Amino acid sequence: MRACARLLGIVAVAGGLAALPACGGGKTSGGKPRVAVVTNNPELFWTICESGATQAGKDLDVEVTFRKPEKGDVPIQMDIINALVRQGYDGIAVSVIDAQNQTPDLKRIAKETTLITMDSDAPESGRICFVGVDNYEAGKSAGRLVKQSLPDGGTVAVFVGQMSGDNARQRFQGVVDELAGQKDAKGAQLGKYTLFRGEAITDNSNREQAQNNTRQVLETIGGQPNVCLVGLYAYNPPAILEAAKSKGLAGKVKIVGFDEDEKTLAGIEAKEITGTVVQDPYGYGYKSVEILAAEAKGDHSKRSGTNVPHRLVTADGTAPAGESVQSMTVSTFRADFAAKTGKK
Repeated sequence: MRACARLLGIVAVAGGLAALPACGGGKTSGGKPRVAVVTNNPELFWTICESGATQAGKDLDVEVTFRKPEKGDVPIQMDIINALVRQGYDGIAVSVIDAQNQTPDLKRIAKETTLITMDSDAPESGRICFVGVDNYEAGKSAGRLVKQSLPDGGTVAVFVGQMSGDNARQRFQGVVDELAGQKDAKGAQLGKYTLFRGEAITDNSNREQAQNNTRQVLETIGGQPNVCLVGLYAYNPPAILEAAKSKGLAGKVKIVGFDEDEKTLAGIEAKEITGTVVQDPYGYGYKSVEILAAEAKGDHSKRSGTNVPHRLVTADGTAPAGESVQSMTVSTFRADFAAKTGKK
Protein backbone atom coordinates (compact mmCIF):
# COMPACT_ATOMS: atom_id res chain seq x y z
CA MET A 1 0.00 0.00 0.00
CA ARG A 2 2.88 2.41 0.79
CA ALA A 3 4.47 1.74 -2.58
CA CYS A 4 1.17 2.39 -4.29
CA ALA A 5 0.66 5.62 -2.33
CA ARG A 6 4.15 6.83 -3.31
CA LEU A 7 3.33 6.08 -6.94
CA LEU A 8 0.10 8.00 -6.70
CA GLY A 9 1.88 11.01 -5.25
CA ILE A 10 4.58 11.05 -7.92
CA VAL A 11 2.16 10.70 -10.83
CA ALA A 12 -0.38 13.16 -9.44
CA VAL A 13 2.30 15.83 -9.10
CA ALA A 14 3.16 15.24 -12.74
CA GLY A 15 -0.51 15.80 -13.62
CA GLY A 16 -1.13 12.30 -14.94
CA LEU A 17 -4.21 11.00 -13.16
CA ALA A 18 -5.49 9.43 -16.37
CA ALA A 19 -2.78 6.81 -16.26
CA LEU A 20 -2.99 5.87 -12.59
CA PRO A 21 -3.55 2.27 -11.47
CA ALA A 22 -6.24 1.27 -9.02
CA CYS A 23 -4.79 1.26 -5.50
CA GLY A 24 -7.09 0.22 -2.70
CA GLY A 25 -10.72 1.12 -2.11
CA GLY A 26 -12.59 4.39 -2.17
CA LYS A 27 -11.94 5.69 1.35
CA THR A 28 -8.64 7.10 2.60
CA SER A 29 -6.55 5.31 5.22
CA GLY A 30 -8.26 7.55 7.79
CA GLY A 31 -11.70 6.39 6.70
CA LYS A 32 -12.71 9.56 4.85
CA PRO A 33 -14.80 9.13 1.70
CA ARG A 34 -13.00 10.10 -1.51
CA VAL A 35 -15.04 11.96 -4.09
CA ALA A 36 -14.11 13.69 -7.34
CA VAL A 37 -15.41 16.52 -9.50
CA VAL A 38 -14.59 16.52 -13.23
CA THR A 39 -15.31 19.62 -15.31
CA ASN A 40 -15.75 19.98 -19.08
CA ASN A 41 -12.96 22.53 -19.66
CA PRO A 42 -10.38 24.60 -17.71
CA GLU A 43 -12.19 27.96 -17.65
CA LEU A 44 -12.36 30.37 -14.68
CA PHE A 45 -15.96 29.29 -14.07
CA TRP A 46 -14.57 25.98 -12.81
CA THR A 47 -12.00 27.63 -10.56
CA ILE A 48 -14.93 29.15 -8.71
CA CYS A 49 -16.62 25.73 -8.64
CA GLU A 50 -13.43 24.25 -7.17
CA SER A 51 -13.61 26.75 -4.30
CA GLY A 52 -17.08 25.43 -3.41
CA ALA A 53 -16.01 21.80 -3.69
CA THR A 54 -12.92 22.39 -1.53
CA GLN A 55 -14.96 24.15 1.14
CA ALA A 56 -17.50 21.32 1.20
CA GLY A 57 -14.66 18.84 1.62
CA LYS A 58 -13.46 20.75 4.69
CA ASP A 59 -16.95 21.16 6.15
CA LEU A 60 -17.94 17.54 5.61
CA ASP A 61 -14.57 15.84 6.26
CA VAL A 62 -14.32 14.41 2.74
CA GLU A 63 -11.26 14.11 0.51
CA VAL A 64 -11.98 15.95 -2.73
CA THR A 65 -10.15 15.61 -6.05
CA PHE A 66 -10.96 18.32 -8.59
CA ARG A 67 -9.98 17.80 -12.23
CA LYS A 68 -10.22 20.27 -15.11
CA PRO A 69 -9.46 18.76 -18.54
CA GLU A 70 -7.02 20.86 -20.54
CA LYS A 71 -9.74 21.37 -23.16
CA GLY A 72 -13.35 20.37 -23.86
CA ASP A 73 -12.45 17.01 -25.36
CA VAL A 74 -14.47 13.84 -24.69
CA PRO A 75 -11.54 11.34 -24.78
CA ILE A 76 -9.52 13.49 -22.35
CA GLN A 77 -12.46 13.79 -19.98
CA MET A 78 -13.28 10.08 -20.16
CA ASP A 79 -9.64 9.13 -19.47
CA ILE A 80 -9.81 11.17 -16.28
CA ILE A 81 -13.14 9.65 -15.21
CA ASN A 82 -12.03 6.09 -15.96
CA ALA A 83 -8.85 6.61 -13.94
CA LEU A 84 -10.88 7.82 -10.96
CA VAL A 85 -13.12 4.75 -11.22
CA ARG A 86 -10.09 2.46 -11.28
CA GLN A 87 -8.83 4.15 -8.15
CA GLY A 88 -12.07 3.28 -6.37
CA TYR A 89 -13.46 6.74 -5.69
CA ASP A 90 -16.72 6.67 -3.74
CA GLY A 91 -18.43 9.09 -6.11
CA ILE A 92 -17.85 11.32 -9.12
CA ALA A 93 -19.58 14.50 -10.31
CA VAL A 94 -19.10 15.37 -13.97
CA SER A 95 -20.07 18.16 -16.34
CA VAL A 96 -20.79 16.10 -19.45
CA ILE A 97 -19.33 17.33 -22.73
CA ASP A 98 -21.37 15.19 -25.14
CA ALA A 99 -24.34 13.45 -23.54
CA GLN A 100 -25.31 11.40 -26.57
CA ASN A 101 -21.89 9.89 -27.17
CA GLN A 102 -20.82 9.59 -23.53
CA THR A 103 -23.99 8.02 -22.15
CA PRO A 104 -23.00 4.37 -22.84
CA ASP A 105 -19.70 4.83 -20.97
CA LEU A 106 -21.35 6.81 -18.19
CA LYS A 107 -23.92 4.01 -17.73
CA ARG A 108 -21.05 1.60 -17.11
CA ILE A 109 -19.43 4.02 -14.67
CA ALA A 110 -22.71 4.54 -12.79
CA LYS A 111 -22.69 0.81 -12.01
CA GLU A 112 -19.21 1.05 -10.50
CA THR A 113 -19.47 4.24 -8.44
CA THR A 114 -21.99 6.90 -7.46
CA LEU A 115 -22.39 9.25 -10.42
CA ILE A 116 -24.00 12.68 -10.53
CA THR A 117 -23.95 15.26 -13.30
CA MET A 118 -23.65 19.01 -12.89
CA ASP A 119 -23.86 22.03 -15.20
CA SER A 120 -24.41 19.82 -18.27
CA ASP A 121 -26.58 16.74 -17.88
CA ALA A 122 -26.79 13.25 -19.38
CA PRO A 123 -30.28 12.17 -18.22
CA GLU A 124 -30.02 8.57 -19.46
CA SER A 125 -26.60 7.91 -17.94
CA GLY A 126 -27.74 6.29 -14.70
CA ARG A 127 -26.66 9.32 -12.68
CA ILE A 128 -28.57 9.69 -9.41
CA CYS A 129 -29.28 13.42 -9.91
CA PHE A 130 -28.29 16.59 -11.76
CA VAL A 131 -26.96 19.73 -10.07
CA GLY A 132 -27.43 22.93 -12.08
CA VAL A 133 -29.70 25.58 -13.48
CA ASP A 134 -32.56 24.94 -15.84
CA ASN A 135 -30.50 25.80 -18.93
CA TYR A 136 -33.56 26.24 -21.14
CA GLU A 137 -35.03 28.84 -18.79
CA ALA A 138 -31.62 30.49 -18.46
CA GLY A 139 -31.51 30.72 -22.24
CA LYS A 140 -34.92 32.36 -22.24
CA SER A 141 -33.58 34.95 -19.78
CA ALA A 142 -30.76 35.68 -22.23
CA GLY A 143 -33.40 36.02 -24.94
CA ARG A 144 -35.23 38.60 -22.84
CA LEU A 145 -31.99 40.58 -22.52
CA VAL A 146 -31.73 40.51 -26.33
CA LYS A 147 -35.31 41.79 -26.64
CA GLN A 148 -34.51 44.57 -24.19
CA SER A 149 -31.45 45.49 -26.28
CA LEU A 150 -33.30 45.35 -29.62
CA PRO A 151 -36.95 46.20 -28.86
CA ASP A 152 -37.73 46.80 -32.54
CA GLY A 153 -36.10 43.59 -33.74
CA GLY A 154 -32.87 43.05 -35.61
CA THR A 155 -30.14 40.52 -36.37
CA VAL A 156 -28.90 38.17 -33.66
CA ALA A 157 -25.80 35.96 -33.76
CA VAL A 158 -25.31 33.28 -31.09
CA PHE A 159 -21.85 31.97 -30.20
CA VAL A 160 -20.98 28.87 -28.15
CA GLY A 161 -18.12 26.42 -27.69
CA GLN A 162 -19.88 23.32 -28.96
CA MET A 163 -23.45 22.16 -29.33
CA SER A 164 -22.87 18.57 -28.17
CA GLY A 165 -23.61 19.36 -24.51
CA ASP A 166 -27.13 19.47 -23.11
CA ASN A 167 -26.41 22.83 -21.51
CA ALA A 168 -25.47 24.49 -24.82
CA ARG A 169 -28.40 23.02 -26.75
CA GLN A 170 -30.91 24.00 -24.07
CA ARG A 171 -29.54 27.53 -23.69
CA PHE A 172 -29.61 28.06 -27.44
CA GLN A 173 -33.17 26.75 -27.72
CA GLY A 174 -34.25 28.98 -24.86
CA VAL A 175 -32.84 32.05 -26.61
CA VAL A 176 -34.49 31.34 -29.98
CA ASP A 177 -37.82 30.32 -28.43
CA GLU A 178 -37.95 33.57 -26.46
CA LEU A 179 -37.19 35.61 -29.58
CA ALA A 180 -39.70 33.70 -31.70
CA GLY A 181 -42.37 33.69 -29.02
CA GLN A 182 -43.01 29.98 -29.46
CA LYS A 183 -41.71 26.60 -28.33
CA ASP A 184 -39.20 24.61 -30.41
CA ALA A 185 -38.52 27.46 -32.82
CA LYS A 186 -36.27 26.68 -35.77
CA GLY A 187 -34.74 28.47 -38.73
CA ALA A 188 -33.43 31.95 -39.30
CA GLN A 189 -36.63 33.98 -38.90
CA LEU A 190 -37.68 34.35 -35.28
CA GLY A 191 -40.57 36.79 -35.30
CA LYS A 192 -39.02 40.23 -35.83
CA TYR A 193 -35.53 38.83 -35.20
CA THR A 194 -33.24 37.19 -37.74
CA LEU A 195 -30.84 34.55 -36.48
CA PHE A 196 -27.55 34.92 -38.37
CA ARG A 197 -26.81 31.69 -40.30
CA GLY A 198 -29.94 30.14 -38.75
CA GLU A 199 -27.87 28.30 -36.12
CA ALA A 200 -25.36 28.71 -33.31
CA ILE A 201 -21.77 29.50 -34.30
CA THR A 202 -19.33 27.12 -32.59
CA ASP A 203 -15.62 27.46 -31.79
CA ASN A 204 -14.76 24.03 -30.31
CA SER A 205 -14.07 25.71 -26.95
CA ASN A 206 -11.14 27.64 -28.42
CA ARG A 207 -10.78 31.28 -27.34
CA GLU A 208 -8.83 32.36 -30.42
CA GLN A 209 -11.41 30.77 -32.70
CA ALA A 210 -14.17 32.46 -30.70
CA GLN A 211 -12.67 35.87 -31.47
CA ASN A 212 -12.09 34.98 -35.10
CA ASN A 213 -15.72 33.83 -35.42
CA THR A 214 -16.93 37.13 -34.02
CA ARG A 215 -14.70 39.22 -36.29
CA GLN A 216 -15.98 37.35 -39.33
CA VAL A 217 -19.59 37.88 -38.28
CA LEU A 218 -19.02 41.58 -37.63
CA GLU A 219 -17.48 41.97 -41.08
CA THR A 220 -20.82 40.80 -42.47
CA ILE A 221 -23.42 42.39 -40.18
CA GLY A 222 -21.49 44.90 -38.04
CA GLY A 223 -22.69 47.81 -40.15
CA GLN A 224 -26.36 47.01 -39.69
CA PRO A 225 -28.32 49.27 -37.29
CA ASN A 226 -29.75 46.61 -34.93
CA VAL A 227 -27.32 43.82 -34.09
CA CYS A 228 -26.96 41.74 -30.93
CA LEU A 229 -24.27 39.12 -30.31
CA VAL A 230 -24.96 36.46 -27.67
CA GLY A 231 -22.26 34.37 -25.98
CA LEU A 232 -23.40 31.17 -24.27
CA TYR A 233 -20.12 29.98 -22.68
CA ALA A 234 -18.16 31.97 -20.09
CA TYR A 235 -15.35 32.98 -22.45
CA ASN A 236 -17.66 33.94 -25.33
CA PRO A 237 -18.79 37.41 -24.09
CA PRO A 238 -15.17 38.62 -23.52
CA ALA A 239 -14.19 37.24 -26.94
CA ILE A 240 -17.15 39.03 -28.52
CA LEU A 241 -16.30 42.30 -26.77
CA GLU A 242 -12.64 42.11 -27.79
CA ALA A 243 -13.61 41.50 -31.41
CA ALA A 244 -16.11 44.38 -31.30
CA LYS A 245 -13.42 46.69 -29.94
CA SER A 246 -11.03 45.64 -32.69
CA LYS A 247 -13.69 46.69 -35.23
CA GLY A 248 -14.56 49.96 -33.45
CA LEU A 249 -18.02 48.60 -32.67
CA ALA A 250 -17.95 48.38 -28.86
CA GLY A 251 -21.09 50.02 -27.55
CA LYS A 252 -22.62 50.05 -31.03
CA VAL A 253 -23.50 46.39 -31.37
CA LYS A 254 -25.33 44.91 -28.40
CA ILE A 255 -23.81 42.04 -26.41
CA VAL A 256 -25.54 39.56 -24.09
CA GLY A 257 -23.56 37.03 -22.11
CA PHE A 258 -23.49 34.00 -19.86
CA ASP A 259 -21.50 33.55 -16.66
CA GLU A 260 -19.34 35.86 -14.60
CA ASP A 261 -16.00 36.27 -16.33
CA GLU A 262 -14.35 39.42 -14.96
CA LYS A 263 -14.09 40.93 -18.45
CA THR A 264 -17.83 40.39 -18.89
CA LEU A 265 -18.56 42.16 -15.61
CA ALA A 266 -16.24 45.04 -16.55
CA GLY A 267 -18.01 45.27 -19.90
CA ILE A 268 -21.37 45.57 -18.15
CA GLU A 269 -20.04 48.34 -15.91
CA ALA A 270 -18.73 50.15 -19.01
CA LYS A 271 -22.16 49.66 -20.65
CA GLU A 272 -20.53 47.75 -23.51
CA ILE A 273 -22.42 44.58 -22.54
CA THR A 274 -26.16 44.66 -21.81
CA GLY A 275 -26.07 41.95 -19.17
CA THR A 276 -25.17 38.38 -18.37
CA VAL A 277 -26.97 35.30 -17.07
CA VAL A 278 -25.05 33.97 -14.08
CA GLN A 279 -25.13 30.53 -12.57
CA ASP A 280 -23.67 29.54 -9.19
CA PRO A 281 -20.46 27.59 -9.85
CA TYR A 282 -19.48 27.81 -6.19
CA GLY A 283 -22.82 26.25 -5.30
CA TYR A 284 -22.35 23.57 -7.96
CA GLY A 285 -19.09 22.49 -6.37
CA TYR A 286 -20.39 22.59 -2.82
CA LYS A 287 -23.67 20.81 -3.56
CA SER A 288 -22.01 18.12 -5.67
CA VAL A 289 -19.57 17.21 -2.90
CA GLU A 290 -22.34 17.37 -0.31
CA ILE A 291 -24.42 14.85 -2.28
CA LEU A 292 -21.51 12.50 -2.93
CA ALA A 293 -20.39 12.66 0.71
CA ALA A 294 -23.89 11.81 1.93
CA GLU A 295 -24.22 8.94 -0.55
CA ALA A 296 -20.90 7.51 0.60
CA LYS A 297 -22.35 7.37 4.11
CA GLY A 298 -25.62 5.77 3.00
CA ASP A 299 -27.62 9.00 3.22
CA HIS A 300 -29.83 9.58 0.13
CA SER A 301 -31.59 12.70 1.45
CA LYS A 302 -29.42 15.21 -0.42
CA ARG A 303 -30.58 14.11 -3.88
CA SER A 304 -33.52 16.54 -3.88
CA GLY A 305 -33.35 20.30 -4.21
CA THR A 306 -30.52 20.20 -6.74
CA ASN A 307 -31.95 22.82 -9.11
CA VAL A 308 -29.81 25.95 -8.72
CA PRO A 309 -31.60 29.20 -9.76
CA HIS A 310 -29.88 31.40 -12.31
CA ARG A 311 -29.68 35.18 -11.92
CA LEU A 312 -29.01 38.24 -14.06
CA VAL A 313 -26.36 40.94 -13.80
CA THR A 314 -27.07 44.24 -15.56
CA ALA A 315 -25.61 47.74 -15.35
CA ASP A 316 -28.45 49.17 -13.27
CA GLY A 317 -29.62 45.94 -11.65
CA THR A 318 -33.02 45.93 -13.33
CA ALA A 319 -34.50 42.95 -15.14
CA PRO A 320 -36.02 43.06 -18.64
CA ALA A 321 -39.77 42.88 -19.14
CA GLY A 322 -41.27 39.48 -18.35
CA GLU A 323 -38.30 38.37 -16.24
CA SER A 324 -38.93 36.70 -12.87
CA VAL A 325 -35.42 35.80 -11.67
CA GLN A 326 -33.27 38.00 -9.46
CA SER A 327 -31.33 40.76 -11.20
CA MET A 328 -28.45 42.71 -9.62
CA THR A 329 -25.70 45.19 -10.34
CA VAL A 330 -22.09 44.16 -10.82
CA SER A 331 -21.14 45.53 -7.38
CA THR A 332 -23.90 43.54 -5.69
CA PHE A 333 -22.85 40.39 -7.54
CA ARG A 334 -19.22 40.89 -6.55
CA ALA A 335 -20.17 41.38 -2.90
CA ASP A 336 -22.21 38.17 -2.98
CA PHE A 337 -19.34 36.32 -4.65
CA ALA A 338 -16.85 37.58 -2.05
CA ALA A 339 -19.13 36.55 0.80
CA LYS A 340 -19.35 33.00 -0.59
CA THR A 341 -15.75 32.47 -1.61
CA GLY A 342 -13.72 34.85 0.52
CA LYS A 343 -12.27 36.25 -2.73
CA LYS A 344 -12.73 39.66 -4.33
